[in-house]
Amino acid sequence: MLYISTFTFGGGFVIITFMKKKFVDELHWIDETEMLDLTALAQSSPGAIAVNAAILVGWRVAGFPGMAVAVLATIIPPMVILSVISFFYAAFAANTYVAMVLKGMQAGVAAVILDVVVGLGANVVKTKSIIHLAIMAAAFIATFVYGVNVIYIILGAAAIGILLAMYDRKRKEERQ
Repeated sequence: MLYISTFTFGGGFVIITFMKKKFVDELHWIDETEMLDLTALAQSSPGAIAVNAAILVGWRVAGFPGMAVAVLATIIPPMVILSVISFFYAAFAANTYVAMVLKGMQAGVAAVILDVVVGLGANVVKTKSIIHLAIMAAAFIATFVYGVNVIYIILGAAAIGILLAMYDRKRKEERQ
């Protein structure tokens, strides 16, 4: 997490991509479906998504010690970097080259976020569930077209998820 947090620029969704590559693809500590679930929980919880994801992944992998180490490793690099930047803010703010570098980084960050969206969306498509596809499409339209607050979308999707889980549970009980 220290390495990931040190070399990740662009916000929480970018760090989620790197966490997936490290913990799912390389180390195989958690599977892709679980990472998707943890990402949804991290996004829907108050606070920074990177810290929330570190809490959840750290807890899942190594319990309380894993959570503590993951959170510390996630927050130390930004704290150090922001402390240095704030100390030299006047010089950074007026520098044309720094402004150009930041503009270039924005394009890279957009590409990384697009990679996350395509990857997570592909997982939903792979389920071949009409309900999941409808929820994904409705959430996109609600936020992109109508500007609905993400909180309402998350609460609505959570309510639908609860209803689906209750329905599945009832069907399983009836089969037995």
